[in-house]
Amino acid sequence: MGRMTEGMRETSEGGPVVEPAEQTAAAGGAGAGAGAEELSARGSQRSQRPDSKAFREFIAGSWAERAHVVPQAGPAAPFTAARRAAISARFPGERLVIPAGPLKTRSNDTDYRFRPHSAFAHLTGLGKDQEPDAVLVLHPVEGPDGEPGHHAVLYFRPAAGRDTEEFFADSRYGEFWVGPRPTLEDLAAITGIETAALADLLDALAKDVGPGGVRVRVVPGADEGVQAAVDAARAEATTEDEATAADGELLEALSELRLVKDEHEVAQMREAIAATIDGFAEVVRNLRRATGHRRGERVIESTFDGHARVAGNAVGYETIAAAGDHATTLHWITNDGEVRAGELVLLDAGVEVESLYTADITRTLPVDGEFTEVQRRVYQAVLDAADAAFAAAKPGARFREVHAAAMEVIAARLAEWGLLPCSAEESLKPEGQYHRRWMVHGTSHHLGLDVHDCAHARRELYVDGVIEPGMVFTIEPGLYFKSDDLAVPEEYRGIGVRIEDDVLITADGNENLSAALPRRPEDVEAWMAGLLAD
Repeated sequence: MGRMTEGMRETSEGGPVVEPAEQTAAAGGAGAGAGAEELSARGSQRSQRPDSKAFREFIAGSWAERAHVVPQAGPAAPFTAARRAAISARFPGERLVIPAGPLKTRSNDTDYRFRPHSAFAHLTGLGKDQEPDAVLVLHPVEGPDGEPGHHAVLYFRPAAGRDTEEFFADSRYGEFWVGPRPTLEDLAAITGIETAALADLLDALAKDVGPGGVRVRVVPGADEGVQAAVDAARAEATTEDEATAADGELLEALSELRLVKDEHEVAQMREAIAATIDGFAEVVRNLRRATGHRRGERVIESTFDGHARVAGNAVGYETIAAAGDHATTLHWITNDGEVRAGELVLLDAGVEVESLYTADITRTLPVDGEFTEVQRRVYQAVLDAADAAFAAAKPGARFREVHAAAMEVIAARLAEWGLLPCSAEESLKPEGQYHRRWMVHGTSHHLGLDVHDCAHARRELYVDGVIEPGMVFTIEPGLYFKSDDLAVPEEYRGIGVRIEDDVLITADGNENLSAALPRRPEDVEAWMAGLLAD
């Protein structure tokens, strides 16, 4: 393409690449030259890049030959090929564009650690911090039998030579700054996908696009620069509304593709859950340290988060370490409160392994190892609701029936305690719902690459969908009595309890993947006693 649109630039080697507007500012290592006044260059004044001819010649030479061994295919490769084939069948004859996404600025010229878009990870098998700016494109082709299909090409920024400016000057991509990058051959071997330089992407996107030509869809919101390039390429062939609808359908289909997990995905989730259970044990071992600190919740958070970074890639979401009344705030992630003896602490946390699959588990623990009578009463009600939900979670049932089963128990228990202004049966009616004051969230959500996986799936396949073997989702009822809730007796106020497990649907029922973490109150107490005695 002769003209570059907004969000594109030329590389130092002359090839076009696609970047969001925020990335077109000078790289962090490229210090502004004397007298340079452009605002885009001022953010990198922290370092002054050497730029003499002598320096360039000197840094380009006297390097040992690399001992390079082409890596083996990753364990996900055969599974990702099947996933690509499934999405190919949904959109015959169309070009499908799935970006990994760009690096995101955290502050000035520093970036967050990169995490690729989940759809990209699902179709390529690339996880952890691989591979910023990369784009998977499924190009339409005619198969050997005449049936339409797709040929996958992975476009990315390959390793730059030591004789290039990128090598020493680019703080985002240069080897001196972030380490060696993979070659085209490397990623082709790991993923089983043909690779090409990112510089070839623009022409590939625009090929045969136009009125009567190839239709192009791109995952919306994944990469602004790639989105701009696709929009420019298809501008004459489709209206903005048509393009938006088409892209939404692609995102929807990619989300639905993850509703049923394959063998590799289940194995990765088992690994994430096992690591998470180990992290919960580490937290219990550190509870005494937490109770002695003015921000004991941070002690809990940092204990688990440090474990997650060592055992896997990171946490799958911000850890909730909520003690006392903070446990009644559903997404309490400030985690700056004290952890007091006699109270409960709600820990909602998950390890994300390097493939990016995450666990999502919650346990509510007595800080000093034993539940009080009222705490145990509330805890048992939540556990009974969870067990009812497990009984409903089986092939052929509707996903929404899992939540309904839990709510029947919650409503019945609240009625027994005299907290409802009506009977449990009346409260369960759509026009009632009084019991939901103390549990406003749902009981389950799908789990996988995202902690709230498959979020863009159609309602008829998710909330109203039929449960199938291979689905993995959470079961997490709770009860939350805020300290200023005058609708409940004082003895309940400030108690928040949630119990969350990760369930795999099997051919004849379900498996609690997180069952190794104690759930019954007496088992929780015994487990904690053993750990606190270490």
